[in-house]
Amino acid sequence: MDLAEFSSDVTGMYPAKVVRYADVAKDAGLKFTTGGPGSTRDLTMLIAKNVTAGRLVAGFTYSDPGNWTSWPPHEHAEMLEELYVYFDMPEPAYGIQLVYNDTEYPELVTVVRDGDAVLMPSGYHPNVSVPGHRIAFLWAMAAHREVEDRQFGVVNIQPGFQQGGSGLETGRK
Repeated sequence: MDLAEFSSDVTGMYPAKVVRYADVAKDAGLKFTTGGPGSTRDLTMLIAKNVTAGRLVAGFTYSDPGNWTSWPPHEHAEMLEELYVYFDMPEPAYGIQLVYNDTEYPELVTVVRDGDAVLMPSGYHPNVSVPGHRIAFLWAMAAHREVEDRQFGVVNIQPGFQQGGSGLETGRK
């Protein structure tokens, strides 16, 4: 078993809730496939509109082998910061993670493997898996403003890549 723990301070009180994957899997707004050629991935939202919470939103993403995820390149630093924890990527699988506010001077370009974590306080953050292998990661986002900024799928797409939307709109329904 792998265990990831993350938290974010809140001032409000929110009820504890058990979230069962079987229940999430039945909701097309919480578990869906998005993207297109070269960027198809399965997205599952575990802590989202189904949970009353102050700042956290979390889930996981699996790509098709060799595909990009977090595509088109997008960011949401005005509202949320994000963390990826990579899992279920046995050797020799790996991916490439980019984080940048300016394409000329990226803040991060790195290889990611099973067990790695990448924090994205700001910036566009696409990643890609190597051919023949998928990329998989747990993602967790913390809203800057409690409740108000806790919104999934509200993103700023990198200029030049806006055609077709973000693919995350399904999670807002």
